[in-house]
Amino acid sequence: MTQTRPVQVHFDDLDAMGLLHNSRYALLVERAISAYWAEQGWSFDPAVSRFKDLYLAVREFKITYNAPVMGAGEVLVDFWMDRMGRTSGVYGFRVLSRDRSIVYAEGYRVNVNLDPQTFRPTPFSAELRTAAEPLMAG
Repeated sequence: MTQTRPVQVHFDDLDAMGLLHNSRYALLVERAISAYWAEQGWSFDPAVSRFKDLYLAVREFKITYNAPVMGAGEVLVDFWMDRMGRTSGVYGFRVLSRDRSIVYAEGYRVNVNLDPQTFRPTPFSAELRTAAEPLMAG
């Protein structure tokens, strides 16, 4: 199911023409997905995190730019999970105008769960899988 989070585009996210710099779209997606996981109890601090899955590395990121974001302000990020395998998950996303009339960008991001000792792929925990269920595409 699709989740939506509002995300701020700040002045320093803009390029010399006043458009959202292409590298900042990934940051907007990261902020939206991170907000979801923080709401679920995920934290970088293992002492307070609800999950033992703490090292989630981006393996692949693909984005198609459809229209420029012009100026600072709020945009929406829709995201969901297309697939969750044993050690990796694929998020789909869209960056949208507040009224949803413009799809600025869309794409996917692949995350891999890493073992904190070896930094090799390791299976997702049952707790993380349960928390990801609301993100799974129908």
